[in-house]
This record gives sequence, C-alpha cells and structure tokens, in this order.
Amino acid sequence: MKQEARAGDSSKILQSIPALINKIFPIPARFRSALPSNIAELSRLLTNNRGERALSYMGRPNFLSAYLHYFLPWNLYRLCLLLPKLELNLSPGDVITDLGCGPLTFTSALWISRPDLRNTPLEFNCVDRSSPALDAGKKFFNALCSTVEKDCPWKIHFIHGDIDIRKRDSARKRKSASLVCAINIFNEVYERLPHSNTEGLKRIAQDCAKFMHNEAANGASFLTVEPGVPQSGRFISFLRTAFMELERLPIAPCTHASTCPLLPKQSGKQRWCHFAFNTAETPNELRRLSAAAGIPKERLVFSFLHAGAASNNEKTPKEEKIRIISDAFPLPDNLFGRYGCSAQGLVLLTGSKNRIDKLTSLGCLAASMYAITGEYDKKSGACILELL
Repeated sequence: MKQEARAGDSSKILQSIPALINKIFPIPARFRSALPSNIAELSRLLTNNRGERALSYMGRPNFLSAYLHYFLPWNLYRLCLLLPKLELNLSPGDVITDLGCGPLTFTSALWISRPDLRNTPLEFNCVDRSSPALDAGKKFFNALCSTVEKDCPWKIHFIHGDIDIRKRDSARKRKSASLVCAINIFNEVYERLPHSNTEGLKRIAQDCAKFMHNEAANGASFLTVEPGVPQSGRFISFLRTAFMELERLPIAPCTHASTCPLLPKQSGKQRWCHFAFNTAETPNELRRLSAAAGIPKERLVFSFLHAGAASNNEKTPKEEKIRIISDAFPLPDNLFGRYGCSAQGLVLLTGSKNRIDKLTSLGCLAASMYAITGEYDKKSGACILELL
C-alpha cells in the first residue's frame, strides 16, 4: 500500500470541489431549482431503470449538469479513498489509458489524491464516447490544476470513441499503457444480463480482461472499479480469474493468488467483495444536494480489482494476511462480524461490536490479531476467527 503523501492537501482540495464545480459550470438561477430532480432522474436511469437510458445521456445538458454537480464529486471522493492505498508504481513518461473516462474523473482523482505524482510527467489516453463529457473534463481538470501554483506536466489526449470489448484490436490505435483503467464502465455491459446467467457474466469478464490486456505494455497493471453491489462483485471475481489466465496476477484487494473464495456458485447464499466508507468528511453542500434529490448518501461503496504482470507481483508473503471485505453485521450472543478474504478462503471475523467497529473496510489483519476457532459459519461456510 502506498503511503498517503500530503493527505491534508488532498483533503483541502476535496472539500473545495463543490464550490469549484459551481464556479466552472454555473447553473442559471432559473434552472437551479430543477437540479435535484434532474439528479434523481439520472440516478434512476443509472440504477433501477437502466433499460430506459440512451447511450447519449451525457449529451443532454440537464443530465450532464446533474452528473457534473452530483456524480462527479461523489465519484472523486470514492476514488480518492482508494488510490492512495494502491501501489501504482508509475514512472516519468508512463502512459495511462482510461477507458470510459467521462469528465476525467480518474485523472482528476489521481491528481487530487496522489500529490507525489503531480510533478511526474505522465501521458494519459482518455477515451469516452461523449464529446460533451470530454470537453467538461478538460475544463474541470485545467481549473483543478490551477488551484496550485505549479504547472501540471501531465499530457492528456482526448479520444472520442466507444468502448467495444468485442473489438480486441482497438488498442493498436494508441500507445500501449503502463496502467489501464476502467472506472464504472463495464457495468454498462453486463447491467442487462440476468443475475442467474453466471456463464454470460464470465464471458463478459473474459472479454473485458482481454480488451484491457491488449491496451497494455509488458509489465503493466490494471485497475477496474465497479459499484459495490452483488452483481459487480461477481463480475470482479470473474475478471480476476480472467486476468490470471492472461498471467496478470491480482495485486489488490487480494492478499493472495489462490482461487477467489467469492466466485459465484450454483447454489447457496452468495457473498461479494466490496468496501464501504462513511461520508462524514464530505462537504455539507454535497450532502444537502443529495438529500434534496431524495438519495442521501451515508456510505461510499465500491468493488475493485488491481492486477498486474506476474513477474512484478510474486504472491509469496512472509505472513498470511486477511483483507476485510464487508461491512460489520450483528451475530448471535451479542457478537458482531465482518467477512474477510484469505488464501485459505472466506473467513468470518467475530468479536464485540467495539472490536469489530475498529476494523476498517479494505484493511488487513496479520495472523497475530486473530485466533482460529475451528468452527465454520453455517450460512457462508466461512472459517470463524475470533479477534484477539
């Protein structure tokens, strides 16, 4: 995990994001009152009623405005929780390809949350099918960089084009990348797939992995972030397997390269790998806007996979670790629990509410922090561990 350099600077910039967006993308007073309802409608189209959403929704001024004022800042906060914790290993001159970049969400989040990279010359291929989103992203990123005195040495190529995972030769049109990103994009591919169609989801994951693989240079890494819902978690598990078949081993959140214990099964209650954080430190203005739209956020939730070349990521840790992959939940006998992932499979960490609450989503536990009880959870089959 990467140490969080100048975290205070990043937090200050994040707090200023709503005001910066209001300045760059002002909404006339006569249209301001419609913003919450536009946010609610776009949220509905992006979740429960995706079948009604046109591919060109970002080209509609009211939806683009709703996205910029609401979804962009929330997505920035979500990514800024994750990116400082990843070993991205980027060097001067490296190329980053961001598939479905939208208004440069990943690039902006990287700039905000990784001050150690701001002076590193990097080249970005930012690909999206929406020209208005790309134009807005360019305007937003330039304004974001102007919040600090130094010029940003990052070179950004804006590429207008669709992401078709079935066309695996599309990568030949641009430089091979050291990091290939796909942030909240693949769910648009599998969103209409019945949840019971695990073979279909597996095939989509294989296509996605091969598409990203063909964008990458030797020794590259890959980052995929998806919504923290069960179907996305299942997709991430299949994507992990698909990358391993391409000799790209999991780096995070996995602490091992063994079989994923959360791969979808034919029967039984399914668990999925996801991470949740509270929103207490987000700006009050953004939370008020969420409440006005009728979709208040108390947590930021996502599933993700960071994978890389086998030669660079040997999974032989000196001490086996367990990654926390779920929220806390109550158990019988006044106990609480969280699920964890290990090389030995799924585990259930148990303890008092106070002890379980001290564990952090995405955190790791060393062997000295728990005891093996020898019992197994009847619902999940997970090995039960007791926190020490």
